[in-house]
Amino acid sequence: MPIKEIIKDTENKMKKTIESAKREFSEVRTGRAHPGLIEGLHADYFGAPTMIKQLASISIPDPRTVFIQPWDPNAIQPIEKAISSSNLGIMPSNDGKIIRLNIPSLSEERRKELIKVVKDMAERSRVSLRTVRRDSNDQVKKMLHDKAVPEDEGYKAQENIQKLTDKYMKEIDHLFEEKSKVLTEMN
Repeated sequence: MPIKEIIKDTENKMKKTIESAKREFSEVRTGRAHPGLIEGLHADYFGAPTMIKQLASISIPDPRTVFIQPWDPNAIQPIEKAISSSNLGIMPSNDGKIIRLNIPSLSEERRKELIKVVKDMAERSRVSLRTVRRDSNDQVKKMLHDKAVPEDEGYKAQENIQKLTDKYMKEIDHLFEEKSKVLTEMN
């Protein structure tokens, strides 16, 4: 694999890590209603784990309410069960057609807990980035050892891999700071 492909592959893997972190962060409840709270949850629909966003339309009529309108009325119970068993701490209610989630304000204690959870998510993302960096550097080192590339090109590739790592580490830090800020704001 040429050096350029290794670097491109490294950047793609790091971008995927960032996207995964964004998705995880969006699922952390902030006291405001948004579809990301439940979109990623899976309901047991006719024996198959199915994402809620594939079973229903999700709308936000006001900042503290989420409406979930299943396309199939048989999906109400599995969706409610998935929400109840998640770590959201929200109890769903339904009128036979629409599931309502009322988002309560966060207590100070719960905010601190959620910041710790987000911090752990950020650290897992950083570890993932470091793993990608290590794997890429190992590929470059193997190419250097096998004399498949000139030394200066190999070292330049390692520098580029480190620059990518630094760039995406900063992005993880920025995402963490933004989410922490949102969690600490009073609603």
